[in-house]
Amino acid sequence: MKSIINTILFLLIFASVSFAKNKVIMIDINSGIGPATAEYIHSAIKYSEEQQAEALIIKLNTPGGLLESTRGIVSNLLSSEVPVVVYVAPAGARAGSAGVFITLAANVAVMAPGTNIGAAHPVGLGGQSDTNSAMTDKITNDASAFMRTIAKKRNRNVEWAELTVRKSISATENEALDSGAIDFICPNIDSLLTAINGLSVELQSTTFTINTNNVEIENYEQSWRMKLLALISDPNIAYLLLMLGIYGIFFELYNPGSIFPGVIGGISIILAAYSLQMMPVNYAGLALILLAVVLFLLEIKVPSYGMLTIGGVISILLGSLMLIEPESELEFVSISMSLIITVVILTALFFIFIAALGIKAQSKKDASGKEGLISEIGVALTDFDAKFKGKVRVHGEIWNATSDDNIKEGDEIIVSAVKNMVLSVKRK
Repeated sequence: MKSIINTILFLLIFASVSFAKNKVIMIDINSGIGPATAEYIHSAIKYSEEQQAEALIIKLNTPGGLLESTRGIVSNLLSSEVPVVVYVAPAGARAGSAGVFITLAANVAVMAPGTNIGAAHPVGLGGQSDTNSAMTDKITNDASAFMRTIAKKRNRNVEWAELTVRKSISATENEALDSGAIDFICPNIDSLLTAINGLSVELQSTTFTINTNNVEIENYEQSWRMKLLALISDPNIAYLLLMLGIYGIFFELYNPGSIFPGVIGGISIILAAYSLQMMPVNYAGLALILLAVVLFLLEIKVPSYGMLTIGGVISILLGSLMLIEPESELEFVSISMSLIITVVILTALFFIFIAALGIKAQSKKDASGKEGLISEIGVALTDFDAKFKGKVRVHGEIWNATSDDNIKEGDEIIVSAVKNMVLSVKRK
């Protein structure tokens, strides 16, 4: 009886192993490369290793990204204990600048028809190559060495890989395949799985043969924390958070006790600081933005007739343009010009409106005190003339009054002067 039970258990275990599906993990990268992307890929690799997956497929479409994040991703790919397949897709997708490093660092590099890869040459701030710059030469040499290391590790075309850095060459999927930069061209995931089935790849500590027969694809989604990090890592979102924080605190200082603008401003400033510390921030640009805020505050307090506002607008425009300063094409991060122009125009209109109100208030006749009574119209309550004082009603108040005219009760009068709480009036 015991032998029968053992036989049944053995058959059940054998059947579960025989019919168990192989698993392939897949993630989708469709944005610039940054800290959130690096964390996402690192997490996906760890999860794939825990699940003993046959492979991790990274579906990639990126213009580039931060160099530091790219180095972290490449390091994870090279040390992964699970085969990593980078699939540049769908049609129209690209692996630009930092994406080239990531694609070549994969165990298997695949592109879909109608895609392209390349162009990783460091450039200057204005997008123009600066071959005379010693700093640019250092960045180029460093990136070239990095690319050569990756290509040699993955047995790819080292010369082609280096030319993507030094000469900014780009290639279609067919050109990349002919150059030995990628392994396959596949129009879809099914054809990719067929292509890599039975392929042996070198991992960190062993050689692994990929088996995609009876495979199950599992999409590994980002956690809410990763999604939040990805959102605030966007330079445009970071810029909006910075401006929202500045204006929130500005309104709180201008109108103490409002509370809500101050709370929102404080939270936004903290989030912006967290986001900006992950980016290549130019602190001169940040200083110009803060200077603009000071000038706007002074505009409210000092009668400059709009000159401080003009200075603030120029300062915030220059600061916004300078805020993010990528070192090279690898660091494909920038603030949208249309967003900068929109923010600057709205800021200028708002403070021009504030300045106009201030000028109007300064030129307006006083509405209270002695000066506020001059030229006001009232009504005589008694008869009076130059010899005798009378009573008049002005602004709903009863005043003693004198006049060189003979004023009769009920006459309309105009206030001409105020002295010792007595009005000098004349008949209207």
